[in-house]
Amino acid sequence: MVFAEQPEFVREYARLHKRFLSLDDDFEKFKKVLVELPRGTGGKHWNVLHHSEQACIFKTRLACAYLRRSSLRVVYAYMPTEIRIEFLEIYFKGDKDREDQRRIKD
Repeated sequence: MVFAEQPEFVREYARLHKRFLSLDDDFEKFKKVLVELPRGTGGKHWNVLHHSEQACIFKTRLACAYLRRSSLRVVYAYMPTEIRIEFLEIYFKGDKDREDQRRIKD
């Protein structure tokens, strides 16, 4: 599985990492889950935002040890033909209510 990140994602990740110090470990655990289940678990915390043959875009929760009961949101695109996951957006639910629809369309 190949992981890639959009430039906006890298900036958001760096900003959040300053606030939530456990983010690196939590994100590595999240990547391991994605290797096993790139399409998610099908549970209520894994939402499909877009589905096509080229890419499926998902929004899910990322458990952060620093936050305890709360979590971060991650939007990513899974390309099954390329066996690749591209991270599009990461945000804290307390800062932002919804994902950026413009970025998903791009």
